[in-house]
Amino acid sequence: MQGVRKRRSNDFFSKSSSPTGVKENMSQGRRQLFHFDLWFYLTLQNWILDFGRPIVMIILPLEWFPLNKPSAGDYFHMAYNVITPFLLLKLIERSPRALPRSAVYLCIITFVMGASIHLVGDSINHRLILSGYQLHLSVRENPIIRNLKPASLIDSFELLYFYDEQLGHLMWYIPFFIILVMYFTGCFTKAKEQKKMTVSGWLLLGPSALYYWYLVTEGQITELFLLTFLAMVAIVIHQQRKGFSPDSNGLFLFGSFSVTLLLVALWVAYLWNDPVLRKKYPGVMYVPEPWSFYTLHIKKNQ
Repeated sequence: MQGVRKRRSNDFFSKSSSPTGVKENMSQGRRQLFHFDLWFYLTLQNWILDFGRPIVMIILPLEWFPLNKPSAGDYFHMAYNVITPFLLLKLIERSPRALPRSAVYLCIITFVMGASIHLVGDSINHRLILSGYQLHLSVRENPIIRNLKPASLIDSFELLYFYDEQLGHLMWYIPFFIILVMYFTGCFTKAKEQKKMTVSGWLLLGPSALYYWYLVTEGQITELFLLTFLAMVAIVIHQQRKGFSPDSNGLFLFGSFSVTLLLVALWVAYLWNDPVLRKKYPGVMYVPEPWSFYTLHIKKNQ
């Protein structure tokens, strides 16, 4: 009898520690409620802690946060770097499909590292703005940078720009979108009552899509966003061939990305003939940053 109990105990721990996912696969047809709380918290903290942090840095008096100390925006960024991965983990926990733990852990670790790199670079970058740095110009074309002595200091500022706007963004956003795609793969069902967007989902769709527009344009990750959206389209087509359709959470995520794509297209069309921004953002993928538009067309007119 004791041997039977021991074998059952071993079987239990072997199943619970399976590398294929945190939990056993749930039935695709099982009722999956709309995660209004998580989507609301994600949208709210994205607007406050990500979009709001540069605004707070500009609005609050400089005397409160000296240039050699962390600003209010830096504290917002620190909070974002803790709250966002926590909410993503909670979202993964609610996935009706078991997801590989190793992939989830690697994505979260890389996300935190990339966001932390961006925290440092962005903090210094916004202090440069207070000193006259113009975002619509390249590093070497900025008046406060090109006259630095020795000239090798300019290379250091270009390295800072690389960490802030390129490496930091890639290590931040690539795992972020991978996690959303992994979660999206489990958002499919055959149940008719689950294939409708809830009222709360419709209310959140606009703010969510508008934030993703800001994320794509300011983060300069148009290619990454398009690849993510195409991957989601491919998943939808593949699942529909098997008789499954997106549930309410899948519809919300796919709808947010669809509206985001429309907003990015309208943004590019609006600034298509801007000669200054065209110079800073050359090439086929022309998507200006909102803050570059601000320093070029709004700040100088104030």
